[in-house]
Amino acid sequence: MTQLKFASSLSRLGTESAFMVLARAQKLAAQGKDIINLGIGQPDFQTPEHIVEAGIKALRDGHHGYTPANGLPALREAVAADLHRRHKVEVNPDNVVVVPGGKPTMFFAVMMFGEPGAEIMYPNPGFPIYESVIRYSGATPVPIALEEKNGFAFSAEDLLSKITPNTSLIIINSPANPTGGVTPRSEIDKLVKGLEAHPHVALMSDEIYSNMLYDGREHVSLLQYPEIRDRLIMLDGWSKTYAMTGWRLGYAVWPDACVDHVTRLCINDHSCVNAATQFAGIAALNGPQTAVDEMLVQFDKRRKIIVNGLNALPGVRCADAAGAFYAFPNIEGTGLTAMQAQDKFLDEAGVATVAGTSFGAWGEGYLRFSYANSAENITEALSRISKLL
Repeated sequence: MTQLKFASSLSRLGTESAFMVLARAQKLAAQGKDIINLGIGQPDFQTPEHIVEAGIKALRDGHHGYTPANGLPALREAVAADLHRRHKVEVNPDNVVVVPGGKPTMFFAVMMFGEPGAEIMYPNPGFPIYESVIRYSGATPVPIALEEKNGFAFSAEDLLSKITPNTSLIIINSPANPTGGVTPRSEIDKLVKGLEAHPHVALMSDEIYSNMLYDGREHVSLLQYPEIRDRLIMLDGWSKTYAMTGWRLGYAVWPDACVDHVTRLCINDHSCVNAATQFAGIAALNGPQTAVDEMLVQFDKRRKIIVNGLNALPGVRCADAAGAFYAFPNIEGTGLTAMQAQDKFLDEAGVATVAGTSFGAWGEGYLRFSYANSAENITEALSRISKLL
């Protein structure tokens, strides 16, 4: 019998529990159970038609071959122009690297700065891939606690106090997954000012939800701080804003010192992003933004329904969701742990959610609800949970 010996590093690699919940929900649905999925973080809208047509046209026009490892020049130029429109910043297209989704940027950034002996700071509760890849790299993960009392925004003072000579990278995410929290400019100002004393520390700012804010809140891009541009990696992409999760298209703006390294990582990892998807990405950025605006209006309506509905449930309280499309209610009053609530709501109410502990230890006592689903389904899901509780 074959006895394979796997690398020990695989034991340090985590997962994204939302996909495991999705698989369970789909299995139950296949058995005939009526399941409402508020677990997966994916817009329930179709990719806008003009973007789809651009991808189809690219295929019909014969764009079937390799592209530059860092992305088509026209796409990188479109990204730079879009960042200037939205954030009023100048970006050299040569610093833009296009990758298949958001995760490659996370992986490459951590691989670039993570090794045994290094410390990498990350939000907790936060996107689970941060901690997973940090551990895989051999670096020590250092959590940045995001607390309900602060609107799930990080505290610059707390973050800066955790920096040591071994800190190599800090990861921040605003608007945030899973909490929907948005860090205000005042805290980002303090962070940037405090980093002057730590020139050895790189930053990765995950801004994939930068188009999704509510009640007049502003998105503060770290690209707006020239004093840290030489050590900042800014991650964004098309998946959430344009309902293009399955197209697998993302990008990051890298500092000059990192561009050659990340390009080499791209060549070793995936060669390049598929050509037709990149042409669709150009159409998304350069074309009409009406569909984006309409999606945001719908998300805002659903946000109000779910936050109000969660606050009406016995034993549950929910902070206002400031950005993204997630609510992160506190369920401690139900007497259930996060995992117990996740399983109970799915098995007994037919509602898929994700336990807060899937996003780190600081997520205990919370559940993530995605409101990337119809208002009718959200209302029905809340009704089922109310009856169960």
